[in-house]
Amino acid sequence: MKAIEMHGYGGVDQLRYEEVPTPIPGPKEVLVKLAATSVNPIDWKIRRGDRKATMALQFPVILGRDVVGEISAAGAGGASGFRLGQKVMALGEHAYAEFVTVPSAVLAPVPDGLDIEQAGALPLVVSTGAELMERIGPQRGDTVMVTGALGGVGRTAVYVALERGARVIVGVRAHQRQQAQALEAAQIVALDADDELGALPELDAIADTVGGEAIEKLLPKLKRGGVLGSVLGKPKAAEGRDIRIEAFMVKPNALRLARMAQAVRSGKLAIPVAGEFRLSEAAAAQQLAETGHIDGKVVLIA
Repeated sequence: MKAIEMHGYGGVDQLRYEEVPTPIPGPKEVLVKLAATSVNPIDWKIRRGDRKATMALQFPVILGRDVVGEISAAGAGGASGFRLGQKVMALGEHAYAEFVTVPSAVLAPVPDGLDIEQAGALPLVVSTGAELMERIGPQRGDTVMVTGALGGVGRTAVYVALERGARVIVGVRAHQRQQAQALEAAQIVALDADDELGALPELDAIADTVGGEAIEKLLPKLKRGGVLGSVLGKPKAAEGRDIRIEAFMVKPNALRLARMAQAVRSGKLAIPVAGEFRLSEAAAAQQLAETGHIDGKVVLIA
């Protein structure tokens, strides 16, 4: 099969489209013929070497977390509850490839009516955003701030918080204010406007997807005993504060993924796709996504 292999840390020139052995599904695994995957920040952060201190790699390695396609084979007991040829999706590993093995326990069906290209953008961001809000656990009426609310993780966190009855404040950059109105939050705040951050009410929780100076400026607004949920690790500015910190790395969860995919299919949750590339063009796709000058996911079509 063909796959994108990363041969070392560095620029996108480390990504090469080449022939590799097709993986064989083990017990309770299926082999998925990939239809779509997408570029996530973790992909280019790994490629640049940002995570080398905490994530040991043996090169060459295949990147990619989002798996969407059809079941083409199964290991012993692997297709339980599914059938060959069924369209499925999963938060997996090594997805920049024509075929991917996935534990059947993390598979979710692709909902009828959901485009494959749209499905390819979903698994990592919707799983992360939903788990972020589940860990925070807001109660009805709580005031929750979501930073980076126009990203896929942020959009999902906003959706789940609103589902739970929270009063949601979304944090975006000033030039994104009009775009953020579609999120139907109670308030929109520009993260790059100190006067707006200073005028915020006391917060019961913060769901942070951006880190940096923004979270340092927001933490004083978090009440004692409040919750900081972060997909970027525990910030130094949180040390010594009387708050609960939920810093985590997302785990695959088939039921969560299926629920969020249904929300996207029904139009209740929007995860925009900003560009599509062939799998062979993964280097160009990563280069575009890494600039940060796009509003949406970059999808790779096998």
